[in-house]
Amino acid sequence: MTNIDDAKNLARKTTAVVRKRAFDNNPNAGNHLSDVIIAARGELGLSDRPKTISIFWPMGNEIDTRPLIQSLSEAGHRTALPVVAAKAAPLIFRAWGPGDQLVDGVFGTSIPDNDALEVLPEILFVPLLSFDDAGYRLGYGGGYYDRTLQKLRMHGSADAVGVAFSAQRVDTVIRGPHDQPLDWMATELGVQRVGALADTSCDEGKL
Repeated sequence: MTNIDDAKNLARKTTAVVRKRAFDNNPNAGNHLSDVIIAARGELGLSDRPKTISIFWPMGNEIDTRPLIQSLSEAGHRTALPVVAAKAAPLIFRAWGPGDQLVDGVFGTSIPDNDALEVLPEILFVPLLSFDDAGYRLGYGGGYYDRTLQKLRMHGSADAVGVAFSAQRVDTVIRGPHDQPLDWMATELGVQRVGALADTSCDEGKL
């Protein structure tokens, strides 16, 4: 294990406590998150045509994404959930909408059943433990989203939108050479460009 890995593991313990506190203190954060993303749909490219969008099903004290799934489905977008296909491999995505069946996946996730259509998302809403204004995120250590974003970006465009409580923002996320940056960050307070395009933000509030 490298020094970066050690530092990330320590940061995960700290940021997990922060997220748990934010979860306890913001019971309606998921509804606010859905509202600000729908309000920023033009900037996010969600208003020109229906798109295929990956959204994670919330686990533990992650911000509640279920209102967002409902809102995007009602707006005519095809929603999908990420699925771990194999260890150390990119994620795959299966179509799933409100009312469809969910089954248990690895790491405590909830996923569509194997009969659900495999799709290729154009926009990915991504979970995290912490994020910074440079567009980097601290994940759970499996590297699944980094491998997935790298693959999708090599073969075309795929916008990555980090999704979190505003309290999960940090000054600098510890990152390694294979970490993939986000394009946007969305919290219960607003939606903003991050990274190289951080100076171009939506008008829906500051993170």
